[in-house]
Amino acid sequence: MHTMWKGTISFGLVNIPIKLHAATENKDIKLRQLHEECHSPVEYKKRCPVCDREIEPQEIVKAYEYAKNKFVVLDQEDLDNLKKEQEDKAVEILDFVKLEEIDPIYFEKSYYMSPNEGGTKAYGLLRQALADTGKIGIAKIIIRSKEQLAIVRVYENTLIMETIHFPDEVLNAEEVPNVPEQTDLSKKELSTAVTLIDQLTESFDVDKYKDDYRTALLDLIEAKRNNEEVTTAKDPEKTDNVTDLMEALERSLEKTKGPKKKTTKRKTSTAKTKKTS
Repeated sequence: MHTMWKGTISFGLVNIPIKLHAATENKDIKLRQLHEECHSPVEYKKRCPVCDREIEPQEIVKAYEYAKNKFVVLDQEDLDNLKKEQEDKAVEILDFVKLEEIDPIYFEKSYYMSPNEGGTKAYGLLRQALADTGKIGIAKIIIRSKEQLAIVRVYENTLIMETIHFPDEVLNAEEVPNVPEQTDLSKKELSTAVTLIDQLTESFDVDKYKDDYRTALLDLIEAKRNNEEVTTAKDPEKTDNVTDLMEALERSLEKTKGPKKKTTKRKTSTAKTKKTS
C-alpha cells in the first residue's frame, strides 16, 4: 500500500512514528474529451493572454489575489520553507472526544495509519486505549501543503486518521434559500411518514449498496468495444517552425508600425517667382 505521509503522532509523552496510506479509492470512470470531427484528444495549454503565447511551467509563479487584478506574489522558496517548518513538527493529539459529538458534515477524507520503525508498541497502546475508552483523538496535520484538522480512531483493528473541515469551512445552514421555518402537518401525515420509516428500517449493510450508474456505464463501454465501435486518435501533423516563426515576426512588425504620418507638399520658391512674373 502506497505511503502518502511519514511522521510522528503523539499524545502526552508517547510518540508514535507512523505512515499514512489512502483508505478510500475514487472509482469514477474518467471520460476523455475528443474533437468530434477527427476524434483527437482535446489539449489544454497554459497561455498568457497579454504576451499572447504558451508558457512553460518554470515561468509560472504563485500569487494571492487580494482584490480584483491585485496580487501578492509568493516565492516558491518561502512556501517550501513554511511547509517544511510545519511538516517537521510532530502531530500532536490535542483532545479526546466522543465520535458522536462530531456531525458527519465535517468529515472529509480517510487514511489508514500504520506504525513506522520502532512504533509498534506505542501504536498498539493508543489503539487499545481508544478502544477501551470509546474516544477519538483530535489532531492537526499538514497534508499536501494544507493544514488539516483530523480525528484518530480505531477502525476494525487499524488506527485510522480522518481529516475534517475547520468550522469556518462549513457554510452556514441558515443561508440556504427557501428552507421553510415550520410546516403545518396533520397528525395522520406525520404518523404515516413515521410508519413508513419504521417499515424501511434495518441494520446497515454496506455490501447491499452498489454503484449502478458505474456498472451500467462499464457495460455500455464493453458492448461498444465488442461491436468494434471504437476509434483511434490520429497523430497530429508536425507544424513547421518556420511558419510559426514567420507569423510571430509579422505580428511583431505590425506592432512596431506606428500610425502613418501625413505629408504636406511644400511650394518651391521657383513656383512663387513664376507666379509673380
